[in-house]
Amino acid sequence: MTTIVNNPPVSNDSNGGIGMIIGVIVLIAVAYIFFMYGIPAIKQMGSPQINIPNKINVNVKQTK
Repeated sequence: MTTIVNNPPVSNDSNGGIGMIIGVIVLIAVAYIFFMYGIPAIKQMGSPQINIPNKINVNVKQTK
């Protein structure tokens, strides 16, 4: 008896690496957004913001 092996035809999946290019562009965009918004937000969460006035009025008016 003869065994017949049917091999699939050669497929032409030549997308030229467009998926990798799109992936790199998305990665660069996410990194840009993280550096512009994420790092400053993390820095502000670490320390409280304290406002100190330039002048303090220490003159006390006494009533007679």
